[in-house]
Amino acid sequence: MSGGVEITVRVAEIEQATASVKRFRLASASGEPLPVFSAGSHVVVSMDDGGHRIRNPYSLIDRAPDGLSYRIGVLRTPNSRGGSIFMHERVSVGSELVITMPVNLFPLIRTGRKHVLVAGGIGVTPIYAMADELRSQNAPYEVHYAMRDEANGAFAAELVERHGDKVRLYRDDAREIIRVEEMLPNQPLGTHLYVCGPEGMINAILAGGRAAGWPVENLHSERFLAPPGGAPFSVALAKAGITAEVGPHQSLLEAIEEAGVDAPYLCRGGACGQCVTTVLSFEGELIHNDHYLTDEEKASGTKIMTCVSRLNGRELVLDL
Repeated sequence: MSGGVEITVRVAEIEQATASVKRFRLASASGEPLPVFSAGSHVVVSMDDGGHRIRNPYSLIDRAPDGLSYRIGVLRTPNSRGGSIFMHERVSVGSELVITMPVNLFPLIRTGRKHVLVAGGIGVTPIYAMADELRSQNAPYEVHYAMRDEANGAFAAELVERHGDKVRLYRDDAREIIRVEEMLPNQPLGTHLYVCGPEGMINAILAGGRAAGWPVENLHSERFLAPPGGAPFSVALAKAGITAEVGPHQSLLEAIEEAGVDAPYLCRGGACGQCVTTVLSFEGELIHNDHYLTDEEKASGTKIMTCVSRLNGRELVLDL
C-alpha cells in the first residue's frame, strides 16, 4: 500500500515564525476531530502544483485541545524542489490540502528512565511534541535546542515558556555548541536520547553517544531527506509494463506515481524502508541517498529506495 487513508484539511492559520519558517494550523475540513497521534509522528502533505503532485513529510507539532486541527512547521529551503516554496508562496488561509494519517517512525520509548531531547533548526518540530508529551506524563526529560541565532529560533520562546529550566538553548552566533561529552555522561541508567536536525549534527550526537558507551538501542534519530536532483533517466516498470522518464528535479517515486502506479511509501524521506524496491537491471550507477539499506545491500545493486535514490545512467528496470 502507499500512504493509505487521506484526510482533507483547510489552512486555518499561518504564522511567520522566523524569516524562513512558517507554522501552519491545518483544520479538519469535515468538522470531525482529526486522529490522535503520539509524539514523533508525521503526516505527508500533498500539494497540487498545476497538475504536478508534490508530497512532502512534515512532523506534527501538536493537536488542538478540541482535536480539530494540527500544527506543522515548514522551513523554506534554498534548494527546494517545490514543496517548501509551494507552502510558503502558494498556500494561504483557507487553502485546501490533503494529508495522510499520522505515522510515527520516531516514537518515545515508554520504558525509558529519562529522555534527552536534542534538536537543531527545524528538527525541533518533533522534539516540541515529545517535550509536551513527557511533561503531561510527569516523566523526567531535558531539551537541548541549537539554532543559528535568536531570530532563527522558531520555537525557542515557546519551549522555555512551557518547560522552563528543562530547556537549554544554543546559538551559533554566540559560539554556543552542544557539548556531547558534557551532556551524555552521568545520565541515569536507562536514559534514551532522541535527536532531529541537520545531518552533521545528528551524526555528531549519535557518535558522541556511542563513544560515551550508550547502547545503540537507546540512541534514536529522525532524518527526512529531500530527494536530490540529477541527470534525467528512464525507469521501466516490469510488472506494469510502463516506461517513464524521471526528470532532473523529480524523485524516482514521483515519476512512478505520475505514470499511474500506486507505489509503496510512508516517510518519503529515506528513513522507513517502506519504498524499498527490487532492481531487475540498470545501465549506469545507482545513487543511494537513504539511511535504511545496509552498505552490502547498496553494493549488491539489487535494491533501491525510490523516495530519495536515483540512477546516474540511461535506464533502470524495477520489479513494479
